[in-house]
Amino acid sequence: MGDFDWATFWAGIGSFLTTYEAPFRIIGVIIGAVILRWVLIAIIHRVVDRVVSGVKKAQNVDDTVELSASPLHAVRVVQRTRTMGTVLNNLVTWAIVAVAIVLVLGELDFSVTALIASAGILGAALGFGAQNVVKDMLNGLFMVFEDQLGVGDIVELQSTQGPVSGVVEIVGVRVTQIRDVNGVLWYVRNGEIINVGNKSQGWARVIIDLPAPYTSNVDEVQEVMLATANAMAAEPEYKRKVLEPPEIWGIESISAEALVIRLVMKVRSGDQFDMARALRLRLKLALDELGVAVPSLNRIVMDGIDAREHERGSRRPVTPPEDSDL
Repeated sequence: MGDFDWATFWAGIGSFLTTYEAPFRIIGVIIGAVILRWVLIAIIHRVVDRVVSGVKKAQNVDDTVELSASPLHAVRVVQRTRTMGTVLNNLVTWAIVAVAIVLVLGELDFSVTALIASAGILGAALGFGAQNVVKDMLNGLFMVFEDQLGVGDIVELQSTQGPVSGVVEIVGVRVTQIRDVNGVLWYVRNGEIINVGNKSQGWARVIIDLPAPYTSNVDEVQEVMLATANAMAAEPEYKRKVLEPPEIWGIESISAEALVIRLVMKVRSGDQFDMARALRLRLKLALDELGVAVPSLNRIVMDGIDAREHERGSRRPVTPPEDSDL
């Protein structure tokens, strides 16, 4: 060991590092980017979890689903926090990847400034596509910051490609994912969204239009409907979901078949669908006990080719048979 030439050893190590300096720096940049992304995303997740846990603790619930019975502000805080967490994760990933690519190109002796300058023609050719990407990102950020929608919201989107409705699963920087009632996952570009109808913000209203026979006692039917709705609103399962007492708005329409009576109930957003189904069942049973049969409403709807063919057929002259005396 005494004869070992340490000077030569360290000189060889230094020569090796000098020769492969660029690859080591590139590996260092990649490793640093991965570690930085992991740290930032861990911080974002921790902040989101702390906010959600704080809301749960303040509302004395153990599961996020139970927040549906909590004050509306608490539900909205959780939804918006999770949405912001998703968007920040995407932004962090894109930013770190972009910076890492620039640093790697610099280590490979590529002049980033010259590369950008020489890519002017290519940039002009890709300008339209880049414009769409920027539009998607800006529209997505504004939708999140303005709280137009959030993860878990029930929405109806009107886009340039047509309407989409369902539950928001992911709000990305460029694309929003919507799961419809059939389980289909729709990917909607944020820049193509024109209107957002959010059914999960604030409150909602259950509207029941119930046809009653023309000869029925309207006052008696309305009293039974209102009493049934009030009894349901007083049940423990639904009491915390009802924001205001049910109301009878009166006769909505009159036809030869029936009188349509409207009943409304103001409830928490997101609960209007289950409440409406449960209320319809109770109204049906109550009217059965009252002896009132809901009449059938006869309606014929013709559109498209069938309607045009029907119209042509009604105007087409009738040709008599050849052996007719006419």
